[in-house]
Amino acid sequence: MIYDIRHITRFDYGGNVKFARCNLRLKPIHWSGQTLLDYDLRISPAGRIAPARAEAGLANVVRLVVDEPVRHLVIESISRIDIDRPIPMPSDGSPRLHDIAAAARASRDASPAGPASYLFPSPLIPLDRDIADYCAVDLDPDRPALDAAIALAQRIQNDFAFDPHATLVDTPPHEAFVKRGGVCQDFAQIMITGLRAAGLPAAYASGYIRTLPPPGQPRLVGADATHAWVLLWCGAELGWVGVDPTNGIWMAGDHIVMAIGRDYGEIAPIDGVVLGSSAQKMDVSVDVAPVLEAAV
Repeated sequence: MIYDIRHITRFDYGGNVKFARCNLRLKPIHWSGQTLLDYDLRISPAGRIAPARAEAGLANVVRLVVDEPVRHLVIESISRIDIDRPIPMPSDGSPRLHDIAAAARASRDASPAGPASYLFPSPLIPLDRDIADYCAVDLDPDRPALDAAIALAQRIQNDFAFDPHATLVDTPPHEAFVKRGGVCQDFAQIMITGLRAAGLPAAYASGYIRTLPPPGQPRLVGADATHAWVLLWCGAELGWVGVDPTNGIWMAGDHIVMAIGRDYGEIAPIDGVVLGSSAQKMDVSVDVAPVLEAAV
């Protein structure tokens, strides 16, 4: 499937902003199962952009500098991407969790895609015994990895309520866990906490899911904004496999990867510094529309 993605972020400031310096991670990365066909970034009314190096994680980063007074700022990211990603098929022949844990500890891959970087707690996803115990129910070391991953994702989906008013972007995983509610970021962070506690390499994926489902299928939760899910490293042969605990499904043809990191703080779509004395309001809209079947 080929998708057109339009991601618009609008900032409205209470007074003139004299200077802003932001990192934008809005261009989808090259990743297994997806090919970026076209990309355009538009800034209005003013701003200069330049390439920047990703300080952590896997992301395409550009630096935005606004050095003239503005009351409004619109950042529009437009992508066309080809997705050809099969649904993973769990089987008794897939690697066991204890084999994955051992292989990750033995890995010498120090690249941003190497498993070792995702074994340990990160600033926004600390160790948490309560979450570890909850997730351990599905993470028997002898269990096939794919079977365990989808079982845990579906239990999180069933046990937690999607509630955009329950949490904020900086809500720690333990608070969302206690509330048994939150949004895709919370559910991904809870699952990652449990996987890492079991010695398994788990990464935070940021991106998009299809806005409107095919006829006869339910609409996916999280389709109106950027989405978040989990990547589990399943050994050298299978590599990174995505699973979506918000919807209880695999990362497949409806998911587009924008960036990958240890947690949201490394790959936030937009972050930076704004110099101004008044409040700001931010509105985000996302639309992911299929264009045609890739085989056509």
